[in-house]
Amino acid sequence: MAQINVAELFKQTRRKLKLNWIAGLNGGLNSLTSETVSKPSLALIGHLNFVHPNRVQVLGCAEMDYLRSLKVAEADHAIENLFSTDLAAVIVANGEKVPDTLIAAANKHSTPLFTSTLRSPELMDILNHFLAQAVAESVSMHGVFMEVQGFGALIKGEAGMGKSELALELISRGHRLIADDIVDFFRISPERVEGRCPPLLQDFIEVRGLGILNIRALFGDNSVKPTKPLDLIIQLEMAEKLEPHLLDRLKIKTLSEQVLGVKIPKVQIPIAAGRNIAVLVEVAIRNHMLLLRGINATKQFTQRQLREMKKSAKTK
Repeated sequence: MAQINVAELFKQTRRKLKLNWIAGLNGGLNSLTSETVSKPSLALIGHLNFVHPNRVQVLGCAEMDYLRSLKVAEADHAIENLFSTDLAAVIVANGEKVPDTLIAAANKHSTPLFTSTLRSPELMDILNHFLAQAVAESVSMHGVFMEVQGFGALIKGEAGMGKSELALELISRGHRLIADDIVDFFRISPERVEGRCPPLLQDFIEVRGLGILNIRALFGDNSVKPTKPLDLIIQLEMAEKLEPHLLDRLKIKTLSEQVLGVKIPKVQIPIAAGRNIAVLVEVAIRNHMLLLRGINATKQFTQRQLREMKKSAKTK
């Protein structure tokens, strides 16, 4: 599980969440290890098992109304209950006025305290989505990641096989580049992996003989995309290195590869002189679309072949 600290969270979300950092300035390095954002209503009453460490706690209208309904000593005790666990940060939403005791507690425990004018449900939705991506399990892989006909395709192969040249041809045919050479993959749900381009490599591709190319500048804004879910892996292999008995001409067996524990369909394309690999990649994606719809050309052909064999057997 990846981590992000509160200072980085504030830096990346302060405009969208309309955050104002008012207390607990020494807690910027507090780590967030969970994508869950909590509303600790029960914790204020004293049920501390409902407060989870290293999370963002949001105080909305209900929580602030409850605090205002308490006597001074009771309110102080409730706030101390809230801060007695290892909170990563606290956000007071809905533009609510922050009591001085809450500010004092945040400073005492070095817990960042933010205010926001957003309504708490909207704030929590945005924050949950951001944290789900920020703390997702991740891995970096070599290859070229493209969006081809709306599908995320990772093109893999040995160095010097022409992956970047293939990507350049696909871009010229209207498809989009996500990342060249290195792709960062994040598991954003139990069955979904998302690929992102490292910031340093954004928009760039290296083609031997041409050097570094800026794809956005060459082909326009629509030729690149920052992220895309991974749908298919395309493995390029030199045809002469593949043993004849390893080539499944009918593609009866479907290939796959595990990425962050998620099973990703895989297609193997032999590379040989005269083969138009860009067309093969496009057709591989189209065939993958058909398979998702339950249309399997291999099964259709096999069934037709069996029917013809049965007809021939009857006529004999």
